[in-house]
Amino acid sequence: MSKVLMKGNEAFAEAAILGGCNCYFGYPITPQNEIPEYMSHELPKAGGAFIQAESELAAVNMAYGAAASGGRAFISTSSPGLALMQEGLGFICSAEVPLVVLNVSRGGPGVGGIQPGQADYLQVTRGGYNGDAKIPVFAPAGIQECVDLIYEAFDIADEYRNPVMIFADGMMGQMMESVELPPRKPMPTAADIKAKKPWAITGKGHHEGRNVVYSLRLDPDVLEKHVETMFAKYAVAEEKLVRYKTQGLEDAEIVFVAFGTMSRLCAEAIDLLAEQGIKAGMIRPISLWPYPDKAFDEIGDKAKIVISTELSMGQMLTDVKAAVKGRWPVGLIHRTGGVVPSSLEIVDRAKKLLEGVQ
Repeated sequence: MSKVLMKGNEAFAEAAILGGCNCYFGYPITPQNEIPEYMSHELPKAGGAFIQAESELAAVNMAYGAAASGGRAFISTSSPGLALMQEGLGFICSAEVPLVVLNVSRGGPGVGGIQPGQADYLQVTRGGYNGDAKIPVFAPAGIQECVDLIYEAFDIADEYRNPVMIFADGMMGQMMESVELPPRKPMPTAADIKAKKPWAITGKGHHEGRNVVYSLRLDPDVLEKHVETMFAKYAVAEEKLVRYKTQGLEDAEIVFVAFGTMSRLCAEAIDLLAEQGIKAGMIRPISLWPYPDKAFDEIGDKAKIVISTELSMGQMLTDVKAAVKGRWPVGLIHRTGGVVPSSLEIVDRAKKLLEGVQ
């Protein structure tokens, strides 16, 4: 399979098409504008439908309807746009409808800026929707990994009948890398939907009785049973969807915890620290929910500090501390507002944190 040089956002859009996406609803917001632009001319060529929504609120609810009818729906946005989609995502979770969502995040809060950020961590892992619901969240570190995750996410969403979130960042969306594109999956046909999604709203001619997809349950006993059923599904996801990678944990004095673009900077910082005689390692969460707590059990006995390294004020810190369970001191290296630290800055700040615990 040959590699091609692609801009991140365009590769993400192509990955969705290759993954069988047959409907996309988009609204422009920097730094993911190339996705709706690419989808507008490439998805119809592949046999799918592109709709320019009038807002993020409209986009998520259009996707809700399309997915409820059995389509493979895909939406993308950036930070403040995702905030507007939260109510719709909660409805979709409750209705148990599959959907793939890509957040190419930027600095915040509010409208914020257009530079890369990771300060949506709490938004994507805890959700801004009401009630008891969860969404699996995957954080790629590069364009190839993001392509692979988007491609797979449609199958995960179908399996769990739930939205699946891909949490990239503005740098990843705007940079270019060589990628190996996966083979095209067929878009779902009416026969596929009838066979694989008997719950979908496809008209009485496709199934016996009347299908209804809904979120409202006024009987509290019925609602409680429904939520418990959802959480039984989430419990399976917590076992099956945990993903992470580690580097040099066996003899590391410093253990970085970083995802996405920050993990690439930390990898360079590890090499720079090695040149100075300091051994460092890294845990890179790929699944942010479910969080890879078990990765921290692989940290060796030479560790002196675990450092959460983020493009936020420390939103992942709570999860890192919970996974550490008091076994090592926990530090934080961060920048926010769209500022991205250099690997040299990470090295300097890590050495100071290490000195503080020795």
